[in-house]
Amino acid sequence: MAPISFARGAPTPECLDAALVADCARAALERDGTTILSYGAGGGYGPLRETLAARHGVDAGRVFLTTGGLQGFVFYAAAQLARKPGRVLVEAPTYDRPLKILEREGAEVVALPMDDEGLDLDALEAELRRGGDISFLYTIPTFQNPSGRTLGVERRQRLVEFARAHDLAVLEDDPYGLVRYEGAMPPSLHELDGGSRVTFTSSFSKTVAPGLRVGYFVVGADLAAAYDDRAVSTYISPSLLPQAIVFELMDRGGFEPNLERVRGLLRARRDAMLSALDSHAPAGASWSRPEGGYFLWIEFGAGVDSTALLARAIEAGVTFVKGSDFFPGGSAGTSAARLAFSYETPERIADGVTLLASLLLARG
Repeated sequence: MAPISFARGAPTPECLDAALVADCARAALERDGTTILSYGAGGGYGPLRETLAARHGVDAGRVFLTTGGLQGFVFYAAAQLARKPGRVLVEAPTYDRPLKILEREGAEVVALPMDDEGLDLDALEAELRRGGDISFLYTIPTFQNPSGRTLGVERRQRLVEFARAHDLAVLEDDPYGLVRYEGAMPPSLHELDGGSRVTFTSSFSKTVAPGLRVGYFVVGADLAAAYDDRAVSTYISPSLLPQAIVFELMDRGGFEPNLERVRGLLRARRDAMLSALDSHAPAGASWSRPEGGYFLWIEFGAGVDSTALLARAIEAGVTFVKGSDFFPGGSAGTSAARLAFSYETPERIADGVTLLASLLLARG
């Protein structure tokens, strides 16, 4: 039997409606096949850019389609570091892939602490007052990867005020925000800011299919040209067919029903993980309780080495990502982990949590 994976931040195969995607591909090719199969503008498929621009209340020229969200992060980081060199501020913990990219770029990364309500704004204010050049703040304010935490509305407003007062560029990464199971959706930082200092990015990997590799950025007018130049010099033309598939899905009114189906499938998995933790996790462990998204963050308790625990867990048939991977240089998180509930069935999630709990109890 395959190991139970709490490491895969991917949608369960049940979320992927191959028949729906195939029908959208067929319709897109029949409607606009000559355009889709040709070279295109660096910013991506025009009709999808226009649809997303209308959603975000901006000109279509400010919407830039990317191959997933991470490619756009590479473009953003390179452009921002070039025009304003300085420290890059991130949440602690934060998504591990941008940390690798920033390390490759030679950037100085400053990790700011979080609590159950997201980024610690007092710590951000202190860093801003420290002086010196800051290139940008990278934040995942809704159902954060890896913690599952969401930044509260008051903190969002305060963060935007800081950005205005200190002329701070902010990259708001929001691939999970639509995958909400309960509670009210807060305004995005981009909405609160009006798009002057906050660049917004999202992806259809978590809502439609990761294999389509369609992400997008809503960039400031001053960054649009830099994105286009980087795209054209990197790959000449984007892959228009996947972008046209997403447009067809949205244009025919199929996106929201599919999203609601995805929410239902993943809500059951979130509930299964929380229920299993409530029932079986040993004293001393604590975890986040996300209202949506793909992940939760667990602190195993004092004295637990998550690296050693992971080795034992793999032997027993369950995997996760150790917490230190989500801090610059592995500087913290040594007794923590990210648990993804998005991929396995509810039954296997319950089995995997029970197994992890037994390993923790065996230590005692």
